[in-house]
Amino acid sequence: MAVIKAVFAVVLVAFAVGAFANDPDMLQDVCVADRTSGILVNGFTCKAISTISSGDFFFTGISQPGQITNNILGSKVTGANVQDIPGLNTLGVSMARIDFAPYGLNPPHVHPRATEMIFVLEGELYVGFITTNNKLISKVVKAGEVFVFPRGLAHFQKNMLKYPAAVLGAFNSQLPGTQQFAAALFSSSPSVPNDVLAQAFNIDEKDIEKIRDGLNP
Repeated sequence: MAVIKAVFAVVLVAFAVGAFANDPDMLQDVCVADRTSGILVNGFTCKAISTISSGDFFFTGISQPGQITNNILGSKVTGANVQDIPGLNTLGVSMARIDFAPYGLNPPHVHPRATEMIFVLEGELYVGFITTNNKLISKVVKAGEVFVFPRGLAHFQKNMLKYPAAVLGAFNSQLPGTQQFAAALFSSSPSVPNDVLAQAFNIDEKDIEKIRDGLNP
C-alpha cells in the first residue's frame, strides 16, 4: 500500500510540475495527437473531438517489467509519452519505466526538454547528475525513495546489487527526448570524424573503431 501511495504521489507531482511545463500551453480541454497528420508543428496537431476515445488516454506499457536483452548496459527504458499516449498532447507531462538487470546501467544522458523525477520501485541504485561546473551530485537511493534530475543536465542510474531493480520516472514534458552521450558521439550517422573524437578524448584514432564496435556489437 505504501508503494502504491508513493507512485500516486509521483504522478500527482508530475501533473503539478506540468502546470509550469516547458511545452506549449493547451488552448482547449484536450488536443489528442493526430500522429497521421502530415502537418509539421511544435508538437502534434489535434484529432477532431468527435473521434477521440478513452483509449487515447490509456496505456499499459509500463505495468510490467521491460524485457532486458543481452546488451552491455543491462537496462531497458519503456516510455509512456505522447508517442504512446496521444491524449498527453499539450498536457506537458509524461512518464517512463526503467528496468535494470543485476548491476545494470542507464548510461549518462540528458533530457533536453524536461526535468525528471524518479521513484524507485524496487532495488537500490547509485544515481547522480553533473552540473555545468562539473560538480557531481550523487546518492544511493532505495525502494520507496525519490531523486530529481534537473532539465538538460547529464545524469545516470546504476543498479548496485545482484538483484533486478526498477524505477518510475516522471517528466514535465509530453516528449522529454533522450540523448545518450556515448551513442551520440560514437554511433551518429554520418559518423563524427575520428580525429575529432581522438582529440576530444585524448585517445588514439585506432581506439575509436574499438569503441564503436563495443557500442554496436
